[in-house]
Amino acid sequence: MNENSCREDSDAASRVLSHSDLQKELAEVLRQRAAISAVLRAIANSPHDLQPIFDTIIDSAMHLCRADWGSFRLVEEAGLRLVAYKRIPPVSGMHPPPTLLEHGSLVGRLYGRLSETGLPIQIPDLATHDELSSAGEAEREGILQRGLRTTLMVPMLRNDELIGPLTIGRRRVEPFTKNEIELVTDFAAQTAIALEITRRERQLHELQTQLAHANRVVTMGELSASITHEVNQPIAAARTNVMAALNFLDRNPPDLRNVREALADAIRDTDRVGAIVSRMRTLMQKASPRLDRVDMNEALQEVIELTRGEALKNGAAVKTQFAKGLPIISGDRVQLQQVVLNLILNALQAMGAVGQGSREVLITTRQIELNDLYVGVQDTGPGLSPETLSRLFEPFYTTKPNGMGMGLTICRSIVESHDGRLWVSECQPHGALFQFAIPARPS
Repeated sequence: MNENSCREDSDAASRVLSHSDLQKELAEVLRQRAAISAVLRAIANSPHDLQPIFDTIIDSAMHLCRADWGSFRLVEEAGLRLVAYKRIPPVSGMHPPPTLLEHGSLVGRLYGRLSETGLPIQIPDLATHDELSSAGEAEREGILQRGLRTTLMVPMLRNDELIGPLTIGRRRVEPFTKNEIELVTDFAAQTAIALEITRRERQLHELQTQLAHANRVVTMGELSASITHEVNQPIAAARTNVMAALNFLDRNPPDLRNVREALADAIRDTDRVGAIVSRMRTLMQKASPRLDRVDMNEALQEVIELTRGEALKNGAAVKTQFAKGLPIISGDRVQLQQVVLNLILNALQAMGAVGQGSREVLITTRQIELNDLYVGVQDTGPGLSPETLSRLFEPFYTTKPNGMGMGLTICRSIVESHDGRLWVSECQPHGALFQFAIPARPS
């Protein structure tokens, strides 16, 4: 074989090896992308529950490097809290790692090194690791019982601050390769970004909930005088009925039939007071969003009852056109009532400037295209100027002298959180129509 032939064979072998290396690198990239995609899907499917996300992080990290076990801990003031753990195959009767580890434990000391350097830590064989002998007896027994051998601890950083160690390992002594360590390190970095996005979304969601509650409190404050009048009426009527019952009892012989009727009327009056107070308390409570079975017509009627006094004060009539047979939908009853409460009060206040003509609020419900549930609140006020119409849902934009400019913004965010839409249109010859529609999904 001549020299040229040998050189050609060598070049061909190099090309084969190069092609094989490229295939391996491509396979690693694809596995990492699949792992990140799994985490992103978990975030999308459980935006308000972090546990499925933590579990997916462990599953993906273990799959990337053919690991037998993995754990994910978050840094807390008291120590390192275990939020996810998995072992393949699971062993019945074996205790999981302690939920909380103090910083002085073996994992805590390794975490200290991780925090100082910001670099991954690999222990080829944890069973013979120097620091194992200095660990506490319970921790050492737990490590040996679980058969932990080769271990890789990778930092998860948020704004260059360590939020916790992501640890994977093998029950066999088989150190992770440089490529595997880089793969898990990149995965941890991208996962930390995804977790940070989720954390900020949760904070935003909590702020929106607090703001919505504050808006309900302010709105109920505006209604306080009207509601006081609304409560005083049935209380006075109940008192009158009870006094009448006493007078019927004083007759000789007592007029028991009229006594029963008077007491029955008093019961109805007190039930009415209890219903008003219960609705007020529900709207004033600060609670996390929830899914209820909502009969929209019934929910609207409760709000109308609360605004009856305000309508009388403004000389306005509230009329309804409720469609029958609307489906029971799934949603946050209090939040949906908050939307309608804001819209009704806005309509009543808008008609305060009307000098002539009727003052009327019409509330309608029906089902529209795509089976959406529709609610409309229409007034006979002066209507909206083009500028107001274009800016109405902007935060802090208001046409009221003492308004915060957040009511309609909150209403729109509530409707959109129910996958719906809220919009407004002008009415002829005057007035405005606020409308929202949400998917009529069965509960």
